[in-house]
Amino acid sequence: MPETLPWFADGAFPLYLAPMARYTDYGFRQLCKEQGADVMVTEFVQADGLLRGGHQAWRAVDFSEEQRPMGVQLFGSSPDTMAEAARLVWERHRPDFIDINYGCPACKVIDQNAGSSLLRDLDRLGAVAEAVVKALPECPVTAKIRIGWDENSIVALEVGRILTSVGIRALAVHGRTKEQGYSGQADWDVIEEVARALPIPVIGNGDVRDWRFVARVRRESAISGLMIGRAALGYPWIFKEIKETLATGEAPAPPTVPERWATVFRFLDLLLEGSYKGKPADDIAWMRSKVKALTKDMPGSRKLRPAIDRLNTIDELRTLANEHLTQFAEP
Repeated sequence: MPETLPWFADGAFPLYLAPMARYTDYGFRQLCKEQGADVMVTEFVQADGLLRGGHQAWRAVDFSEEQRPMGVQLFGSSPDTMAEAARLVWERHRPDFIDINYGCPACKVIDQNAGSSLLRDLDRLGAVAEAVVKALPECPVTAKIRIGWDENSIVALEVGRILTSVGIRALAVHGRTKEQGYSGQADWDVIEEVARALPIPVIGNGDVRDWRFVARVRRESAISGLMIGRAALGYPWIFKEIKETLATGEAPAPPTVPERWATVFRFLDLLLEGSYKGKPADDIAWMRSKVKALTKDMPGSRKLRPAIDRLNTIDELRTLANEHLTQFAEP
């Protein structure tokens, strides 16, 4: 077997920021890195888009040195196209790993026979992974899957064995089926079964929300790390909370309302400097969903979120923030 990936060495139990379309951009990754996320993965990018030289596709795979260890996640159904795109990403950016998406349940991805659609075509799934691995002898290749297409076709263990046999170096398993989408509960029994059977690190994903869950998985399972997705969207501080609580036995104080607003505006600066450089700051319609995600669980957020939908500029957002701070900031 190849040597362990560095972020798993010496018994480390890394916390990944899960790749999430439209959210895990350059700016949000930076926020999570500063709050203790160990490993980053870009939002998924279509291999064909990279080969066509699409600006949006290449913008999505940009990252800073500070965000390492950093993976670029690709999706596609053609072994040759995936291998060529992976090689091109490696030559331009030298990521720490390339990750193959076999988990996305979105219709636009399924219609291309990519993402979780390949859980119904294991020969092609294996061929895609093998082609990418062979194209990148210098770069580790990992993969992310769901446990199956539906409850009658749980194939996670079979898929894990196929991927291991062609040289995949680590496997993230989302404990839901494609048909579940993001509803219901993740099946951690299946993830554990895969982790115990495979000789490579298995990262668990699905419903990771607090330090107690992380402590139990680390203590009682064969899982090598965890991936946090939706719980981080409105609360990038979750990584710091989990790590500090596990290390000291005491949870750190949550961010204050002023700290949260300061993070919102830092996030906007990061967006305009990084992934969305060149976007107009005087029309923030494109930012609204990202800003609203960071106001989750703020006091008064039920009224705050629709108010954000009516804003057009960053100056208007500052005015709203000042009004909110006047009402809710701690004395």
